[in-house]
Order: sequence, then structure tokens, then C-alpha cells
Amino acid sequence: MAKPLVAIVGRPNVGKSTFFNKVIGKRVSIVEDKPGVTRDRLYFDAEWCGYNFTMIDTGGIELKSEDKMWKHIKLQAEIAVDVADVIVLFVDGKQGLISDDIDIANYLRRSKKPIVLAVNKLDNNEVEKTYEFYELGLGEPYAVSGEQGKGIGDLLDAICKNLPKIDTKQDDDVINIAVVGKPNAGKSSLVNRLLGYDRVIVSNVAGTTRDAIDTAFTYDGQKYNLIDTAGIRRKRSIDESVESYSVMRSLAAIRRADVCLIVIDSGEELSEQDIRICGYVHEQGKPSVIVMNKWDIVEKDTHTINKYNARLDELLKFMDYYDAVYVSAKTGQRTDKIMKEIQLVYSEASKRITTGLLNDIVQDAVSVVEPPSHNGKRLKVLFVTQNSANPPTFVFFVNDVELLHFSYKRYLENCLRKAFEFKGTPIRLVFRNKNEEEAFGQR
Repeated sequence: MAKPLVAIVGRPNVGKSTFFNKVIGKRVSIVEDKPGVTRDRLYFDAEWCGYNFTMIDTGGIELKSEDKMWKHIKLQAEIAVDVADVIVLFVDGKQGLISDDIDIANYLRRSKKPIVLAVNKLDNNEVEKTYEFYELGLGEPYAVSGEQGKGIGDLLDAICKNLPKIDTKQDDDVINIAVVGKPNAGKSSLVNRLLGYDRVIVSNVAGTTRDAIDTAFTYDGQKYNLIDTAGIRRKRSIDESVESYSVMRSLAAIRRADVCLIVIDSGEELSEQDIRICGYVHEQGKPSVIVMNKWDIVEKDTHTINKYNARLDELLKFMDYYDAVYVSAKTGQRTDKIMKEIQLVYSEASKRITTGLLNDIVQDAVSVVEPPSHNGKRLKVLFVTQNSANPPTFVFFVNDVELLHFSYKRYLENCLRKAFEFKGTPIRLVFRNKNEEEAFGQR
């Protein structure tokens, strides 16, 4: 189920990233007292008083600048505004209201989306410095200090009041499938084959699909939403602003998808960009099916498919759980298998393991391979529980997280996969110290 999106916008150097970091509790957004540091959009999930949403940190908006870099930053911010459910406009309380704030407010107002106004850098809660910002016509200005964390609670309350009400049942009824890949890999042809009619324009000219196109359909009594996306090019290949926009929409489609179809042209060598797209899907925790398309044009012998699988094994070591099918969207060869694979990987990603069985498997694994030690102190796995699904996420409570080595974490993941498979989906392993167990159980 897709979480509501909250875009954090404003002109350069008003402290958006400082606030962003304070809310999520981690320094994932670079904070520096220099305009233009945050160039691309950064996403991070947040929770406040039972509300779950995704925050988007953006670069500063310079509406009048003709500089190429600032145009790119502006484009990123525009995309964030376009996909957001709520917009938070940051202004500088120390500097006061300036014409750029008015221009940005007028621009945001055209989106017709809820806008919350945050007056930042008011370290001493100088509410009187917020009054002039009523001129923006965006309602009550909230005095905050991103640096000191003051006023953030009230601001988050205002954001949550404006979040859309989500019909959980309706959302859970539909499985979103994003079809992604390089330009001209045959994504649109595959979509048309799956739907049984020409829903999208099919052309052998790379880049025909400029935006994400949603199509609802039903298969085996299950409702699906198929999202055909623009081809994702390498950054240095992107020149047109329209194409840059479409690529960002493709990445946004991956984020809201429940399953991704990664379409690869079998007639070409697996490229760095193919691997990068797989990596993005993996990082987002999405179950996926790798669709090796155009299989009809490949010269084959009895060993061909084994060679292709070996190549995938070599290049996709980071997602060795991958599920691949070899098809031809043009001829329809094996395309009937794709929906079955989608159902499979989605069910694997939704799988839940009982706590008792999970702890039995992990304790067996620990007894076979002893955990690492350091300075005479050995790692002890005390308790394991599954925290969530989609992707399956497991929380390990241990005596000292600092004793954990990456190789042992990998070993435990392999043991879980051996026991429960989780085909086609990433899994997440989170390690916490024992003293965090009580707080975890109270949530």
C-alpha cells in the first residue's frame, strides 16, 4: 500500500534538509550552509502519532534562474510537488518575507494541493516574526527551528491533518505492477500483450512512452494495476527536461509498485544500466520478475538459456533471489507465464513466518555456525521476530550489535532463504541491542 507523500520545498538555504533530518532521526540528507547542496529528491519514510507517510526532500527552488544546474533542481522540485499529497513550504524567519517566497507560494497554489507553511530558523520561538508571512495567503505560519527541533511537533500535526484518508481495503485489493527497463526493451509491447489490446503506443523509436500509464485489469479474480513507464536512461544520456521528468516518474512508479517487471532486451549484452535498474528495484524492497524479452531473435542451442542464467547469476549477485522468465512480447512466446510469476513473487513478499518457527530456524543456524566474537565477547542472538512483510523484515535482538559482521548477517539471510525461499523478493534483516526489546514490544 502506497504511503502519502509529503514534499518539503522552498528557496535555497532555508533549512529544509535540517528539518528533514530531525524528523527522520538520521542524517540521510546532506546539510550544508550553501545553496544547491540537495540537488535531487530524497525520499524517507516517517511516522508521527500513528500516521505513516513518505517525506521528499528537495533542492531549493530558483524560479527565475537560467543556470542549468538550478533548472535541474527546479525540475526535481516540480516532480516532488506533482506527486505529493501535501506540500510543506519552508521560509526563512530570520531573513523575513522576500519576493521569491511570494513567487514560490503563487506557483505552489496552482497545484491546488494542501500547503503547510513553516517559518524556520526561529530558535527562540519568536512567533511575532511569523506574522508577515500571512501575506502569502497559505493560512497559519508555523514557527519552527529545524536546528533545535522546536515547533516540529506542531508542524507535523498540521501535516498529518492534511494527509489524505486512505481506503485500506480498496488499496489492498489492487496489486500495482510497474513495468520498467531501458528504452526500447519492449516494455510497451509487453504491456499490450499482457492486456490483450493496444493500450499504449508501440514504436521501435526509443522513448515513445514519455510518462507512466496506468491500466486496471483483472486476472484470476485478482485486481491489478499495470504501470507502463518511460525507459530509464543513464544520467549522462538525459538532455531533454521532458525526458528527465519521465525518468523521475518511472522511479516514482517503482516506489508505488507492489511488484516490478524488469524488462531486458535478450538480443543485447546485459548492460550497466540494466544492472542499475535492478539495483534500484532491490533497494526499494520490491519483489520483481526479470523479463528477458525478445527471446525470439536470439540464436539458441541446448545450452543457451543456461548461459544466460549464468550471466545473470554473475551480474546480479546482490539479488541472487531473482526470478527470470524468457519471453517474446512480439510473438507471445511464454508471456502466459508472466502473470503466474507475478503472483508467485508477490505471495513470497507477503509471506509471514510464525515467531516460534523463526526462532527454531535461527537457533539451529547459530548452533551450526558460531557467531563472531571480538575481544573475548561473542555475539548472541537472543530473539527474532518478523516485523513486517512486503518486503519480509526480520528484527534480531542481540547482546551487542557492534559484534555483528556483515558475513554473518549474510549467513543468517541465506539460512532464512533456505528454510522459506522468498523467491523473487528481497528480505530485510534488522539488528537491535537487547535493551531495545522492551521499547519494541511496547510499540
